[in-house]
Amino acid sequence: MDNLVLSFFITGIAGFSTLLGIFAILFGKKGREKLISYSLVFSAGIMIFISLFDLIPTSLNYLMNFYNIIPALIIIFIFIFFGVIFTHFINHFLDSDNNNLYKVGIISMIALIVHNIPEGIITFLTTTKDLHLGISLAISIALHNIPEGISIFIPIYYGSKNKKKAFFYTFIAGFSEVLGAFIAWLFLSRFVNDYFFSFMFATTAGIMLYIAIYELLPEGLKFKNKRMLFFWFMVGMLVMLVSEFIL
Repeated sequence: MDNLVLSFFITGIAGFSTLLGIFAILFGKKGREKLISYSLVFSAGIMIFISLFDLIPTSLNYLMNFYNIIPALIIIFIFIFFGVIFTHFINHFLDSDNNNLYKVGIISMIALIVHNIPEGIITFLTTTKDLHLGISLAISIALHNIPEGISIFIPIYYGSKNKKKAFFYTFIAGFSEVLGAFIAWLFLSRFVNDYFFSFMFATTAGIMLYIAIYELLPEGLKFKNKRMLFFWFMVGMLVMLVSEFIL
């Protein structure tokens, strides 16, 4: 399998993991709340680990080919901040206080599409450049896409009583990741260089840190069993640590 096909394949796995969220329907309400909470903090652990120990060091490594340590760190901080601000703006724009289940599901789908297209671009380009980092990134994205799939499927299903419609909208959200890969292949891949990747990795770290700290952890911590939440957060960190030695 050549690198191009492999990059599309890995990006597709990350995106379509969203569909695993449909299995939340098999759980009762209490079980579903546990599943969502644990998966959110588990994903947060993964995203924080890959941001701090993969994306930022890799970005620094690229920039050190052009700058000394201090200017390189300043540039990384700027692009991390840009990733945080970008994600905050997108989330604020798509936020809604409407409690209608169906509308909540649709808004969740739109939000996920907005997130998934750049995620698909990032995963595809990263995998073509660095297979190890691309796989780590795809694992992180795949695991945090599962609870996001739940946030689409469950509200739309219970709001419309239509499984096919709920599945279709969840599928569209997952496919948007692959769409991002096609955009990267068609328009971006020929223009990228080490500068581009260093900025992209730092920005991605900012996006992931924001999602983990300001979205996943607060939502997950709404569940009362804090010890189990801490356990699953550490498991997420451990999974990525072990993957560093395996991949």
